[in-house]
Amino acid sequence: MKRSTINNIMREARDFLADHKFHLPPFAFWSPRDWAGKGSDCREIVEQQLGWDITDFGSDNFEKTGLFLFTIRNGTLAGLKDPLGKTYAEKIMIVREDQLTPTHFHHQKMEDIINRGGGNLLIRMWNATEDDRLEGAPVTVSMDGVRVTIPAGETIRLRPGESVCLPQRNYHRFWGEAGQGAVLVGEVSRVNDDRTDNHFFEPTGRFPAIEEDEEPLHLLYGDYQRYCAHLSA
Repeated sequence: MKRSTINNIMREARDFLADHKFHLPPFAFWSPRDWAGKGSDCREIVEQQLGWDITDFGSDNFEKTGLFLFTIRNGTLAGLKDPLGKTYAEKIMIVREDQLTPTHFHHQKMEDIINRGGGNLLIRMWNATEDDRLEGAPVTVSMDGVRVTIPAGETIRLRPGESVCLPQRNYHRFWGEAGQGAVLVGEVSRVNDDRTDNHFFEPTGRFPAIEEDEEPLHLLYGDYQRYCAHLSA
C-alpha cells in the first residue's frame, strides 16, 4: 500500500468516527515528530500494539479486501497468566460495503463483534477441524446472550446494536452489506496479538508492505519499530 493511500484512509476514518460521535484517544493524533519526543511513560502504547492498523491483507486492493482498525486498549499474552494482569482488549473498526476480511480464526482470542452503527455487517462462519480445515458441522454462537445454531458456512447479519460472540477456532469472514453504507464495528476480546494469534484459511498477508511516497500522517502500530525504537524495553 502507498503511504499516501494509508494517510487518506486515516483522514476518512477520522471523519467517519466523528460523524458517529466515536472519539479516539489523544495518542491517535500524534505525528511522527510528536512520537520522537515521547519517553518511556508511553511504552505501553508500543508494547501492547495500540493504535492505527490499516491492511489490505496483501491484496493490493483495499476497497475490495481490506480493513481499518484502531486498537484502543490491550494487554499481553504474559499478562493472561497474571491474576492482576490486563486480560482484555478493545478495537474499533470500519468495514466498507462489500469490503472483505478474509476467512480466519484466532488460536486464543475469544471476541465479541458489535455493530456500533452505520450499515449491516455480514459474517460467514465455520468451525475449524483439528487440522485447521473448514468443518461441516453446524456452528453455535451467542448473539446478544441468545444461543444460535446455524449450518456451516451460513451468513449472519448484524444490524446496528447487535453483536455476536465468536469463540476460539471459529473460522469467520465478514463484510459490509451492499447498499447499507459503511459499518462502525466494535471488538471486545481477550488479549490480542496479531503477530501470532491469527490463522488464515488461505495464505494472507496480515500487514501490508508500504511504499513510502509521503510522510506518515499518524503512525501505524507496525511503524513503531522504525519510529519508536527509543521506547522499546
